[in-house]
Amino acid sequence: MIPAPIPSNEDDRLAALRELLILNTPPEQRFDRIVAFAAQEFDVPQALISLVDADRLWFKAKVGLDIEESTRSDSFCAHAILVDEPTVVLDARMDPRFADNPNVITGANIRFYAGAPLTLPSGQNVGTLCVFDQQPHEVDDVALAVLSVLRDLVVEELLRKKALA
Repeated sequence: MIPAPIPSNEDDRLAALRELLILNTPPEQRFDRIVAFAAQEFDVPQALISLVDADRLWFKAKVGLDIEESTRSDSFCAHAILVDEPTVVLDARMDPRFADNPNVITGANIRFYAGAPLTLPSGQNVGTLCVFDQQPHEVDDVALAVLSVLRDLVVEELLRKKALA
């Protein structure tokens, strides 16, 4: 397994994440509806709004998972926040970054992942909107455009909530 490197702006990224005042808050219908729509559009059983904290991923909204968080060290989302465009893994068993990842070879058995970074206006990627499945998938440009639009809705909602806090 190739762990994701820590972004060079990690301190600023974590500060921006904490300023959102969203970590460890209860589920909210607006976020839940976005992940449900993403799962439906990609025809996958699992979707998340994942916020990448220092050592963990915390899930603001989720479909198809019973856990609230997971470790950052073996996450796909920690890789996805390193770039500004969606990260797509068509078959994780064939990708050297993930082929021996515990989430691929045991437990979750993830094969497909698509995640768009949640980029704040300051340029900080604080998390992802992602979809995944236990089966490989193909993804076209239309699906990636949908994922990007939904990601933008998540960021808008995060900023709206911050302004109201």
